[in-house]
Amino acid sequence: MLESLQYLLSGFAVAATPENLLYCLLGAIVGTLVGIMPGLGPIGGIALLIPITFGLNPTSALIMLAGIYYGAMYGGSTTSILINVPGETATVITCIDGYKMAQQGRAGPALAVAAIGSFIAGTIAICGMVLLAPPLAQAALAFGPPEFASLMVFGFVVLSNVTGKSLVKALMMAIVGLILGTIGLDPVSGTERFTFGSSYLLGGIVFVAVAIGVFGLGEVLVNAAKAPQQLEQQVIVPRFRDLYPSLEDLRRAIGAILRGAGIGFGMGLVPGPAPVIATYASYTVEKRVSKRPEEFGQGAIEGVAGPEAANNSATQSAFIPLFVLGIPFGPVTAILLGALLIHGVTPGPLLITDHPELFWAVIASMYIGNFILLLLNLPFVPLFANMLRVPKKVLLPLVMLFCFVGMYSVHNSVPDIWVMLGCGALGYILRGWAYEGAPLLLGLVLGPMLEVAFRQSLMISHGDFAIFVTRPVSVVLLLATAVFLVLPLLKLGFRALRGRRAAGAAAAEGEHR
Repeated sequence: MLESLQYLLSGFAVAATPENLLYCLLGAIVGTLVGIMPGLGPIGGIALLIPITFGLNPTSALIMLAGIYYGAMYGGSTTSILINVPGETATVITCIDGYKMAQQGRAGPALAVAAIGSFIAGTIAICGMVLLAPPLAQAALAFGPPEFASLMVFGFVVLSNVTGKSLVKALMMAIVGLILGTIGLDPVSGTERFTFGSSYLLGGIVFVAVAIGVFGLGEVLVNAAKAPQQLEQQVIVPRFRDLYPSLEDLRRAIGAILRGAGIGFGMGLVPGPAPVIATYASYTVEKRVSKRPEEFGQGAIEGVAGPEAANNSATQSAFIPLFVLGIPFGPVTAILLGALLIHGVTPGPLLITDHPELFWAVIASMYIGNFILLLLNLPFVPLFANMLRVPKKVLLPLVMLFCFVGMYSVHNSVPDIWVMLGCGALGYILRGWAYEGAPLLLGLVLGPMLEVAFRQSLMISHGDFAIFVTRPVSVVLLLATAVFLVLPLLKLGFRALRGRRAAGAAAAEGEHR
């Protein structure tokens, strides 16, 4: 404990040098812009900027790249709240209540709570990294293919309880996402599947194209189909002092922030798209523990605070398996692993002893970076909220421009744009039929991972399905899945029973009269 604190203080000394502070600030600003730009996201942003770090020392390079990662989590909430376009994958869930708050003239409180929640959750996650990294790394090491498969199943069940009023429709969209995830090369055997001879489809369906199409272009088309009078309506932006959350907002948000921080920290230690799963899990938990669950989907501030805290916390804790085990549990940390290897640093159990200045300086820089992001985001809340004053006839073409530029900048691929356009038309049709796009997106992300983990598990057990119920962690996850499945059925049963009792009591009272 004391030794870790001493190392952390030495890390602050390294991170606080003018050079490293500059790169931390640069990473935070670039990350925020990357998050705000629809389609780019931390994956594309980090991949594009790795060549710039070649002339830097490893510590400065990783401080800047890490700043881009967690800075994108801050910035990604901005477009989700203001224009219903997720800046990156983990902010998809923020669109549900964040955009509703913006439509109600409460964009400022939504953005401010997102920034405050991200800062608090990031601070908690950094403290957890300092105090619990070695034992938590051992716990993460216990995850094999069976545990991973059970985690993915849990993610699907969580997603089915999050969006939409119809569980059947949510599951149908998740299945569509699973089907789309099978396109490309078989992840185990390497054979082609559903490519129809197209070399473009060998890499599978690009997730960013689907996300921007369904949420970005879909929203543009829905608004464009409205009457001109509706598009010309002026958005009322609150007064400056109304842009910040009230004490009641903070009171309602603080519990969600703390719960989201805990959920995100735990999710960051296991394989998979941790920020994505963490946001969905946090939203589900907040909806279940809330005394006003009917407000979710209509502008509940807990629906913004919890997921935003969860994704930032998961981003920070995802560095534990990367540093301590040398295992990237997500696509962004995989890119960061490549950056470390390029700079001659091999992550793993010996990283802390061989490169203590890098390990502790990066952790210290995360706290500094979170503080910088808080200072940058809160003063600019009025600027972000004033974006709502832009008339829809001007804003909608700008959103389309951002979508096209962001999409093309990922792979410089014209076919990606065609996929985005097709998904935009699909998103418009789904809105008309009351289907949610979020389950489709999560199915597309988790599907290939679930397939690989499931097939690897059966290879290990020689086809014995008992491997999923004979390993403790897997059993716990499957039991949690069963709980999430049974609870909605129990609620329906209790409601039906109450309805019958009420009807019986009314009938008995009528006969008595």
